[in-house]
Amino acid sequence: KAWGAPIVCNDGVTIAKEFDLKDADENLGVQVLRQAAEKTGDVVGDGTSTSTVLALAILSDGIRNVVAGASAIDLKHGLDRGSKVAIESLRKLSRPVKTRKEKAQVATISAHNEADVGELVADAIEKVGDEGVISLEESKTTETTLEVVEGMQFDRGFVSPYFVTDAERMEANLEDPLILVSDKKIGVLRDLLPLLEQVAKAAQPLLVIADDIEGEALATLIVNQIRGVFKCCAVKAPGFGDRRKSMLEDIAILTGAQVISEDIGIKLESATITQLGRASRVVINKENTTIIGGKGARTQIDARVQQIRHEIEKTTSDYDREKLQERLAKLSGGVAVIKVGAPSEAEMKSRKEALDDAIHSTKAAVAEGIVPGGGLALLRCIEAVSAEEGKATGDEKTGLQILKRALEAPARQIAENSGSDGGVVVSRMLDGQGNFGFDAAQKKYVDLVEAGIIDPVKVVRIALENAVSVASVLLLTEATMTIVPEKAKERVADAEMAM
Repeated sequence: KAWGAPIVCNDGVTIAKEFDLKDADENLGVQVLRQAAEKTGDVVGDGTSTSTVLALAILSDGIRNVVAGASAIDLKHGLDRGSKVAIESLRKLSRPVKTRKEKAQVATISAHNEADVGELVADAIEKVGDEGVISLEESKTTETTLEVVEGMQFDRGFVSPYFVTDAERMEANLEDPLILVSDKKIGVLRDLLPLLEQVAKAAQPLLVIADDIEGEALATLIVNQIRGVFKCCAVKAPGFGDRRKSMLEDIAILTGAQVISEDIGIKLESATITQLGRASRVVINKENTTIIGGKGARTQIDARVQQIRHEIEKTTSDYDREKLQERLAKLSGGVAVIKVGAPSEAEMKSRKEALDDAIHSTKAAVAEGIVPGGGLALLRCIEAVSAEEGKATGDEKTGLQILKRALEAPARQIAENSGSDGGVVVSRMLDGQGNFGFDAAQKKYVDLVEAGIIDPVKVVRIALENAVSVASVLLLTEATMTIVPEKAKERVADAEMAM
């Protein structure tokens, strides 16, 4: 690394982020290729290495063909056709995840074969449900433990990155915060100022959940955050219309707050600190807000849960039922908190990354099912791409052939990483049937599903989509623009003066 302590990790996107080449044009290529890993990581939290390996294989083969005179646009069309066919083939190969054992297997593979991590993630998902929220915290001991606390997550993130307190994870972490819940659009400072003065005296962090927050009110919160007057964060209220009001009431009941609403005669400028909610901790990223340990009264929470269950029984709309069930899960499901322990900071970081990958992978597996791992699923897609190749002509056909060869790359790389001959391993896997594949850890051929070597369909699908997308962009690029470094400008100026 250019600065800071070395990182010990086995995570594709983390490694990719550390590449920074001196040549500006070459570094552009690095940045674009890195996007394949970053986009995959953002969506599913895993499969970043697969995405990078696929993108490189497609790009290398594609450039050779473009240099030889092939049309880059036709190659892209062929790659897009092949990608669609391969993804359909993946979906046909998939099977649903039903048992705790299968969840543990997915998590173990994603955590680089750490079985204890797989078991921990499976336990967490079993306790909070497939749609439940799992949060990671650093433990004060060397032990990694799991506990379930009452909590809620909704799909609204911070309105400004200035609220971020953890720049590496791009999160705002508020410990023991006060929580303002309002259905009002807050823009004028005088509406918010009396409450801010009370919060500053209390010396506690503040989370503002409102219909919207903008203008001088938002600017004041940001200034307080930057100057360290008090920690704060603002997020927009979740949902729309009547559903938004219901979700604000859910949040208020969970945290012990009162919804500040002019509909019930409460104006923001007259609100007091006693009307704010409280929680043990709140974590906000750019997409989600997670409230952990809400301080609302247990009796009121139970009554709200019963009310929602009654509404579920009465509704005749499948859509309304689904949304009500989501609200019920948020109120009653809780949040699983994995406290990550390790003897050193480097190991702590590595373990947190492994757990984060495992959580995302397992949830992806529950969402779309699983396929055999070890690169076998992509190899099984080659037959479908070959069938599509027979319908294509010219450079589109070449694009399909490029994708066919690229689909071998992950299995080949896995074999070579284990010290085996990648070409031989890929050939034997292609000759085999069903789940017959190569166990790189044991260096033998097994039924991969029975051996627990499985991948979530969603991870493989997103990795392939992003690899094709990024490689296609680079193939179509004919020129680059970079900022000329100052030293290079000085050399040019000196040369001109010498002339």
